[in-house]
Amino acid sequence: MDKKKVILVTGLSGAGKSTAMRFLEDMGYHVIDNFPVKLVSLLSDMIDTSNDPRFRYLALATNALDFPAFLGGLKGQNFETRVLFLDASDQVLLSRYKSTRRMHPLLLVNTANTLEEAIAVERQMFARNMNKSFVMVDTSFLSEKEFKRRIEMYFAKNAIPSFSISFMSFGYKYGVPLDADLMIDVRFLPNPFWVPSLRKFSGDDQCVYDYVMNNEETQEFVKRLLQFTDYAFDQYCKEGKNHFTVAIGCTGGQHRSVTITNFLYGQYKSKYNCYKQHRDEKEWIRE
Repeated sequence: MDKKKVILVTGLSGAGKSTAMRFLEDMGYHVIDNFPVKLVSLLSDMIDTSNDPRFRYLALATNALDFPAFLGGLKGQNFETRVLFLDASDQVLLSRYKSTRRMHPLLLVNTANTLEEAIAVERQMFARNMNKSFVMVDTSFLSEKEFKRRIEMYFAKNAIPSFSISFMSFGYKYGVPLDADLMIDVRFLPNPFWVPSLRKFSGDDQCVYDYVMNNEETQEFVKRLLQFTDYAFDQYCKEGKNHFTVAIGCTGGQHRSVTITNFLYGQYKSKYNCYKQHRDEKEWIRE
């Protein structure tokens, strides 16, 4: 019989824990929020020994204060524990709190005096316990539909554990993705934006793709890049890492980053489970 599976859902307050728990519940997980941290050892024993089907697939939500105790109490048991860490930029978190007028948890316990301070303190608290094995999701720019797709991709109950890669294009002018394992800056490549006939198109259009990829600098760059990624992906796969996110950035996230993202996706989709997302690609008006 397969091991019981526990997902520990945590991250910055306001980054989407409640939404993630709702998605996991829809996927068939038994979800528990605000479980008393002092009873974590009792919970661990119950998960290990109980025949209750609710403990086959369990999702627990916890905050920065209780996360270390939950992590320590659940790790190393006879069941599989994975951590879903949700993050968002400070600016997005501030905006979400101001729009909902909710109180940050660290303000409620007098650990911080301002919302900005509360976010900074919470980041410091999590930094002490971060691990590269955590599944990291940056919700700053995610729609609810894309957020749900990410959760389903990582935690589907019938998923076969394997190494998967997400290739994501982005524009530096809109901020960097916080959940990237590897960030590649392609702003040194020739920019189609300065070619009037190409400006209105994106890297998804053949004319822009050809302009970027047929350039001598790009050819030299991708040759060296593939030497690195071929080796790195193979090593991460051997290490047992489940998922790896590669973020490719240019100035606006429309031309060069989209092109290189599409190129890398095409190179690796037959070898690994690959996904791609163009975070900042806009709807262009076609003439």
